[in-house]
Amino acid sequence: MTNFDIVPNRRNSNSIKWLRYPKDVLPMWVADMDFPAPKPILTALHKAADHGVFGYEMPTPALKETVAARMDNLYGWKIKPEAVVAVTGIVSGFSVAARIACTPERGMLVQTPVYNEFHEVKNNIGIPQLDAPLIKHVDGNILSYEIDWDNFETQVKKAGMFLLCNPHNPLGIIFSRKELLKMAKICIQNNVLIVSDEIHSELLLDGNSFTPLAKLSAEIARHTITLIAPSKTFNVPGLFCGFAIITDKDLRERYEQEVNHLRMHVSSAGLIAAETAFSGQCDSWLKELRHYLTGNRDFLVEYVAENMPNVRLTIPDATYLGWLDFTQTGIVGSPYEFFLQNAKVAVSEGRIFGEGGEGHIRLNFGTSHKLLEQGLERMRKALRSL
Repeated sequence: MTNFDIVPNRRNSNSIKWLRYPKDVLPMWVADMDFPAPKPILTALHKAADHGVFGYEMPTPALKETVAARMDNLYGWKIKPEAVVAVTGIVSGFSVAARIACTPERGMLVQTPVYNEFHEVKNNIGIPQLDAPLIKHVDGNILSYEIDWDNFETQVKKAGMFLLCNPHNPLGIIFSRKELLKMAKICIQNNVLIVSDEIHSELLLDGNSFTPLAKLSAEIARHTITLIAPSKTFNVPGLFCGFAIITDKDLRERYEQEVNHLRMHVSSAGLIAAETAFSGQCDSWLKELRHYLTGNRDFLVEYVAENMPNVRLTIPDATYLGWLDFTQTGIVGSPYEFFLQNAKVAVSEGRIFGEGGEGHIRLNFGTSHKLLEQGLERMRKALRSL
């Protein structure tokens, strides 16, 4: 059994999460967890370090077979190992896709509010960004979101690529099979490449299930690049290793050509951690983690309902990210700034997630229950000052 109540002191590391703000600030912002990686990953990395030689390494056939086997074991999605392309992370993975799919005339479609790095692509690549904001609903203090289909269909006609976030960051949505099929159909009809960021697909709460978009049909798979990584699930994001799964040979060759053009070489440590993570050796740890994160999620929802009047929030189905709405609380200006100054808690500024984010924050509950409670208590006291 893993004791997730005990977390190491990360101020002794180079963690951007813990070092960006002064020591009296509790960080609950960037999306990495405070838990050590599973022991099989640590053992594999120790073994590599003990060997002592850190020469150039490339993704092996065995690694690609391991990734393909995991897709089969988790979802019954049968892919060939050659469909797997190693990349230096999901952000670089979808940036490469934008380079081959988009032009100054046909940009990238996203569903806001969405992961802040999605919004950087337009600047980095020099393409238009097309927004299809999700429709927000409020029921008591609970937020939920749904797709605005009319807007989606209008915007997709101007796109070269649709960048889907599923499970959704920061909203924690797992899109339904019906929604996925409809989005895919609209994209295919308009000759729009689908890039599905599924990095949080194994961080499922409440025993929820997940199906990769590309698994739904062979036709969808031909028009889709699926991006996965062990980084969020097994807390190894600093090793920078992810995978693009591309079943269509022509599309994959175009993608690989751009990866090679950019010299996106994955580190040996990242490759080692990924193969161990996806081998199944860490699955008992992952089961315990999901249970712990579900408990943290439930505590967050209950605490806000009982102690923070007029604050509204999502109940995420996946991820370790909460989305909180402070627009009805009387906070003047940014709630991110308010809590940083008045609670000494650093969360993620809602505005960086695009349209629909102003007046909101994203809160990382991938930490010990004690630290989560401490952060929420600081925020509660700050709100009382209003």
